[in-house]
Amino acid sequence: MHKIVFLDRATLAPHIKLARPAFEHELVEYDHTRADQVAARLDGATIAITNKVPLTADVIARLPSLKLVAVAATGTDCIDKAACEQHGIRVSNIRGYAVNTVPEHTFALMLALRRNLIAYRDDVLLGEWQKSGQFCFFNHAIHDLGGMTLGIIGEGVLGQRVAEIAKAFGMRVLFAAHKGREGLGPLYTPWDEVLETSDIITIHSPLTPQTRDMLAMPEFRKMKRTPLIINTARGGLVDEAALVRALDEGLIGGIGFDVLSSEPPNDDNPLMRIAGRPNVIVTPHVAWASDEAQQSLADQLMGNVVNFVSGTPVNIVV
Repeated sequence: MHKIVFLDRATLAPHIKLARPAFEHELVEYDHTRADQVAARLDGATIAITNKVPLTADVIARLPSLKLVAVAATGTDCIDKAACEQHGIRVSNIRGYAVNTVPEHTFALMLALRRNLIAYRDDVLLGEWQKSGQFCFFNHAIHDLGGMTLGIIGEGVLGQRVAEIAKAFGMRVLFAAHKGREGLGPLYTPWDEVLETSDIITIHSPLTPQTRDMLAMPEFRKMKRTPLIINTARGGLVDEAALVRALDEGLIGGIGFDVLSSEPPNDDNPLMRIAGRPNVIVTPHVAWASDEAQQSLADQLMGNVVNFVSGTPVNIVV
């Protein structure tokens, strides 16, 4: 019999259904798991499910029964994959579930910022419309997406879908060549050219040692069109202190971030200190989380488990 332990079930909404496997099993669910609880809760487990709870090399070495770590997300940076490989543990992840929800959230942030929706909503709540004396007022600039240049960092499924939507808006789309690399083919525009010519830059890259802090002050100083910066990927891709400085210096026009370097954020996080500004939108890592996407994730997650047990593993990372 397999023992399946879900370490952080609360990372999926409670109304999202997890299909129970047909094979003999025990399923134990914890809403949250602290780092010091992981080893004890996975004792005797053959299958661990985690979204963001880390599995370190030390913990993995103490779990001789563990055969599969099923990550309930696409990113697997919370898992020591080398340790899993050393101990013969397979790691699976979720793919393709967010092809609508993340791009739609990306454009929600773009539209809200370009059209100053937050500032206008605040004005209405403060009674500015009633005081205006006419049917509308122009306290804040409004800009179209059509005709703007969109620089996309990350050419995977999500980046490609963002490009499709952008073209429907009439935007010019540039895919940034990987930072520090040249000659990657006709899909790509040189990194510096994307920074210099984009009106909006949106990030859809994985977080790796090579991509950490890929946008910092040197990059912001190359941005000639005071672009909006949109990040629905990973917080660590952008130097947050530098981002605030760039905003204060007028190097960029606004930011829409769904991810931060530490989640939940500390009160002293640089972006939390400016979250009340009308040209700053911070959402709590929910771009991925439409009901439709969450259910697709849950179905794929249990499918990964069932396929592994049946001897036909899919979506294997290591």
